[in-house]
Amino acid sequence: MKVTALLAGILTLLLPALAESAFELPSPEKIILDNGLTVYYLKSSDLPLVSFRMLVRGAGTAYEPVEGEGIADLTAGLLLKGTAEMDAEAVAEALDFMGASLEIRAREEFAEVRGECLAEYLPRVLEIAGSCLLKPAFKEEEFAKERAKRIDGIKAAKDDPDDAVRLYFWKAYFGAHPMGHLNQGTETSLKKIGLRDLREFYVASYRPDQVIAAFVGDVSREDLMSNVRKHFGIWRNPPSTKPALALPPLPKIPAKKLVLVDKPDASQAYFVLGSPGFPMGDAVTPAADVMNTLFGGRFTSWLSTELRIKRGLTYGAQSSFQSWRSGGLFSCTSYTRNEKIGEMLEITFDLLKKAREQGFRAEEVESARNYILGQFPPSLEANGSKASAFAELAFYGYGFDYYTRLLRKIQAESPEDARKAALKLLPQEGFVLLVLGKAIEIRPLLKKFGTFQEKKISDPDF
Repeated sequence: MKVTALLAGILTLLLPALAESAFELPSPEKIILDNGLTVYYLKSSDLPLVSFRMLVRGAGTAYEPVEGEGIADLTAGLLLKGTAEMDAEAVAEALDFMGASLEIRAREEFAEVRGECLAEYLPRVLEIAGSCLLKPAFKEEEFAKERAKRIDGIKAAKDDPDDAVRLYFWKAYFGAHPMGHLNQGTETSLKKIGLRDLREFYVASYRPDQVIAAFVGDVSREDLMSNVRKHFGIWRNPPSTKPALALPPLPKIPAKKLVLVDKPDASQAYFVLGSPGFPMGDAVTPAADVMNTLFGGRFTSWLSTELRIKRGLTYGAQSSFQSWRSGGLFSCTSYTRNEKIGEMLEITFDLLKKAREQGFRAEEVESARNYILGQFPPSLEANGSKASAFAELAFYGYGFDYYTRLLRKIQAESPEDARKAALKLLPQEGFVLLVLGKAIEIRPLLKKFGTFQEKKISDPDF
C-alpha cells in the first residue's frame, strides 16, 4: 500500500539552485526486443556492480479482479518460489551464494522486479530472473505457505496502530476504486483466492510487450543484450490482446468523511487526513514540492515544529503527496496520547488554514530550497536509483530530461506560487479523516470535528 516509488520521492527533492548547477540525468540507450520488451541501458563502471529494474505494466494491484484483492502481490511473490528448473530453496540459495538480490512485488500501476549483483554474476542472475518470470512453478504447497504468511501479516498489522491506521485510511479514502486494493489484500479476499486465480492473473498480465527494463552498471552493451535476449527474448506474448490499462479518475471527496476505528488497548491515538492531490507530471508539481516541504515534508516543517518541537505532542508528524497517472493524494499523519488527539487535530486544521490564507514567507521558501538541494543529488547516485528513475520516467512518458526541465520551472517559483499551491491542494472541506485509538477515551474529543462513522478493529478486514 505504501507508496515507495523512487520517482515520487525524487519529485519532492528539487530546487532552483540545483538547476543552476546544470544537473542532468544521463540518458540511457533504448533497445526493443522482437517480442516488444523494452530495454534501457547505461554503462557505469564506478563499481563492479549491475542493478536492474523491470516494470510490468498492468500487473499491479489496481488491475486485480474486483473480488481478488491481493492477487497481484501474491502472484509476484510466488514467482520467486520455484520455477520449472529450481524449487524455492534452490532459488534462494543460488542468490545467496552470489550475494545477489532479486525481488518481485506489485505496486499500484505495475509489478516491479528489482535486482542487483556483482557484474560477474549478471548472466546467472538474469537466468534465474528469466526462469522466475517465464516459467514459474506455482506449486500448491508454496502458494498455501505464502497465503498463510500474508494472512498472519494482516493480523499483525492490526496489532500495530501505525500500520493499521494507514490501511484503514486507504480503504476509507479509495473505497471500491481499483486504487483502493491493498497490496497485501484482506483476510476475506485472500481466503477466497486459489492457485488457479494466480495462474490466470499471471497469464493475462505478465507478457513481454508490457515490460520496461532498465540496466545500469559495469556491463558492456554486447554482453548485456546477449544475456537479455537469451533469457527474455524467448518470452512469447499470448494470443490475447494487451490488457486495457486506463483506470477511472480517482474518487472525488466533495465533503468531509470522518471515521473512528476503535482499538480498545491503544494508549495513543493515530490519525491520517487525506484529500485529492495531482497526477504525475501535473503543472502544479514544482510549487507543490516547495509548499509541502514547508508544511510537513521535513523535520523543521510547520507540522513538525508545532506538534513535536513546540507542543511535545508527538515524536513524528509529516505530510506528503503521492501521484499516479489518474490522480494523486495529499495526506498528513501523526499520533499522540489519547487525551491529546483533539488538541493535535485542532492545531493541524489551523495550520492548513494558515497555509491556505497566509502562505509562506520568502525566507521560508528559500530555506526549503536549500534543504531540497542538499537532499536531491545523493538520491540518484546509486545504480539502482538510476535504473528505477529510467524505468519510471519511461513508464510515465516524461523523457529523460524531465528533471532538468522541472528544475528550470522550480527556479521561477515564488512564495506566491507556493501559496496558490496551498490554496489548491490543502483541504478545507473535501477530505477524509481517519482516527484510530481507544474510542471510549477519544470519542468525546472528536465531537467538535463532526460525526464519525465507527469501526471496531476486531471486525473483519479494514
